[in-house]
Amino acid sequence: MTIRVLLADDQALLRSAFRVLVDSEADMEVIGEASDGAEALALAREHLPDVVLMDIRMPGTDGLAATRAISADPALARVRVVMLTTFEVDEYVVQSLRAGASGFLGKGAEPEELLGAVRVAAAGDALLSPAATKGLIAKFLAQGDGFDEDGRGAGAHAERLAALTGREREVLVLVAGGHSNDEIAERLEVSPLTVKTHVNRAMAKLGARDRAQLVVIAYESGLVRPRVE
Repeated sequence: MTIRVLLADDQALLRSAFRVLVDSEADMEVIGEASDGAEALALAREHLPDVVLMDIRMPGTDGLAATRAISADPALARVRVVMLTTFEVDEYVVQSLRAGASGFLGKGAEPEELLGAVRVAAAGDALLSPAATKGLIAKFLAQGDGFDEDGRGAGAHAERLAALTGREREVLVLVAGGHSNDEIAERLEVSPLTVKTHVNRAMAKLGARDRAQLVVIAYESGLVRPRVE
């Protein structure tokens, strides 16, 4: 299957570079370009892309607002958003995940990293870089107000955690630590398919859109404590 990609960035030169890169791959194609968040949302509704490469800072409707709108639209439930940031280590990382993005990538990433990000997101996995999983997400969640984008506090998430089995909670902790299904399977001495089943059940019970949202919930609920180096 061909991965359908929507580009959203206010810099035409960058969009052109991304288009050339994406279209050079046999398994993906660019199906549209947007210069702001409002246009990105409209094109997402029109073309139903698999992945949106979304710049955070754009004039008018920014990438965060557009991502929230995409995440809130049931018709776009299969659309995945990868946020593009100028600086990976900033508050926008957590805001992106809270808004519903499947992950984020620095604009300085190598071409293969960007293409890999598209494939990871299209597969339904979370794109969480090592810099984030080593404390960045925990740091900014710890500095936040304790509420997610829907205004629910940590208590609301903690209540939903009660629905998880012991093994699902164990898997959730490892997911929040940035471990892949294969790594979790090795740690728990089970198959990757079993881990995937636990992850999917945890997402369903917690109302998480994807793996990235599980990470946010794990920290905001207090299941995983911030460790800031």
